[in-house]
Amino acid sequence: MAPAAAKGQPVIVVDGLSAGYGGEVILKDVSFTVARGEILVIVGGSGCGKSTLLKHMIGLHPPMAGRVLIDGVDIGRAQDADLVRVHQGIGVLFQSGALFGSLSLVDNVALPLIDFTHLPKALALDLARVKLGMVGLAGYENHLPSEVSGGMKKRAGLARAMALDPAVLFFDEPSAGLDPVTSAELDQLILRINAGLGTSMVIVSHELASIFSIAHRVVMLDKAEKGVIAMGDPRDLSQNSQDPRVRGFFHRQPPA
Repeated sequence: MAPAAAKGQPVIVVDGLSAGYGGEVILKDVSFTVARGEILVIVGGSGCGKSTLLKHMIGLHPPMAGRVLIDGVDIGRAQDADLVRVHQGIGVLFQSGALFGSLSLVDNVALPLIDFTHLPKALALDLARVKLGMVGLAGYENHLPSEVSGGMKKRAGLARAMALDPAVLFFDEPSAGLDPVTSAELDQLILRINAGLGTSMVIVSHELASIFSIAHRVVMLDKAEKGVIAMGDPRDLSQNSQDPRVRGFFHRQPPA
């Protein structure tokens, strides 16, 4: 079972968020918080807006209404220095890993350090090697992304997301495309980072084994409702929810 979430002021506040594209509303009036040190997993069926919510939480798109606060800064309206500060305090692991194919793993991980700090390149590369070691990739620093497995690409992407020691990590379907054993290894790595560094994490996932393994709490979205239909410990929701949509998701039961 995942450890209890840390107490204290929330690191993220999603307040009355409405989101969509081209005038189409996908999410309406969504509100929740993420505690410091918490692993929060966003779940729900296909097309319910999980990735849309994540993209708005990291500031890739402005909301139609409402706001997202990270460490008290409204990322939809932040300017210049405030926005840079927020972006340096978060890391993102995209579904594909999003590594640059022409760069070695160590050069990929060093990029944020070179771009956002004044460190000499040699020191940035040394720190990148440390981050790769933290995710179990010591010895693979000079490999290209094409020379390592899918799971190793995910680990390298995680090392790059951790390069600036962010307070918050965002993951978009981290287990996508991985075999069950590699997926379980990634889950354990996520738990070790959370426990060891106290990093807050927001994860989009539909993999039930991962959800039950790593989530302190879930936020469940529904396509028809365009918003949140359940929040809480996934084990409790699985056993005790009276909503058939929630029970159906956690027990892999299609609608009647």
